[in-house]
Amino acid sequence: MDSIDKLLAELQSEYKEVQPQQQQSKSATAKSFIPPPPKSASFIDNLLAEVKADFAEKDAAVESKRQQELEQERVRQEQLKAKEIEALQVQAKEWLAKVDPLSSEGLWFERFAESYSSKLEAAIEYLRSN
Repeated sequence: MDSIDKLLAELQSEYKEVQPQQQQSKSATAKSFIPPPPKSASFIDNLLAEVKADFAEKDAAVESKRQQELEQERVRQEQLKAKEIEALQVQAKEWLAKVDPLSSEGLWFERFAESYSSKLEAAIEYLRSN
């Protein structure tokens, strides 16, 4: 039995030498599978700040586009108004050339035009209201 005891002692000593090496490799393997620690609050704060900044940037872009559209509409309205005034000036000049100053309409118009800086301006206003 002595040889069996020796053999058993050798196996136990080999096992004790191999076991710590296996545990170290297992712990290294286990560490590689451990999920990373939860992200810190500052990272989340930074992420939220970036999202807020993105939304603010998009909102600013939308507002800028809206302002540009409003400005374009204002310019278009002014151009339409200028064309309308031009057309009214042409009509007013034609009307002034045709109106008989001694007719009832001509006499009324003379009186009406006194409150304006020119007869053309008065004629434009008269035609605009008709």
